[in-house]
Amino acid sequence: MSSTLKIIRWVAFALIAVLLLQIGFFAWHWYRGETSGSRFAQPVITTTGVADVGGPFSLVNHRGERVTQDTFKGKPTVYFFGFTHCPEVCPTTLFEMSQHLKDLGPDADRLNVVFVTVDPERDTPELLKTYMESFDPRIVALTGSPEEVTAAAKAFRVAYRKVPTEGGNYTMEHSASVTVTDAQGGFVSLIDYHEDKATALAKLKRAIRG
Repeated sequence: MSSTLKIIRWVAFALIAVLLLQIGFFAWHWYRGETSGSRFAQPVITTTGVADVGGPFSLVNHRGERVTQDTFKGKPTVYFFGFTHCPEVCPTTLFEMSQHLKDLGPDADRLNVVFVTVDPERDTPELLKTYMESFDPRIVALTGSPEEVTAAAKAFRVAYRKVPTEGGNYTMEHSASVTVTDAQGGFVSLIDYHEDKATALAKLKRAIRG
């Protein structure tokens, strides 16, 4: 066999080898794409259930009356958990809710607004009555025994704890979001602390209109 023919055969084998390597390379990447999901999107799993927020409770309002979750059924209800010795978040939220009620006009009477203390040791019905005089009179304040307050906070997925301060005093750390429920007590939405006024009002109107 001539040297020229040998060279041609060698080149042909080399080209075939390169072609096979390229085929293997693309096949490997295709396989990775198939198994990793980059070639075809994986199915998206979604849920349509209602959040498990809210539930049974038994507390006392600032007028000294025993109330339960059923007391507020029939109207959408806004719940906020806080305490009267709160320096900023609680009075600000209650002031904003008072303003929302004013902005809602006649629709405000179709909405309950409830303030639940997380500091029942200090927040008696008498103290709450005095405290609530600074806000819209339609807002109802609730307290109870420590066990009753704990049960209510748990039902609404509200976290809180007592934090000692100087001089033997204490303050309370707590969740700052407002919970909005429908007329049957089902969860509708949350209003975050200092949420945009227009957004908060839109959530309240949506709850009122069902």
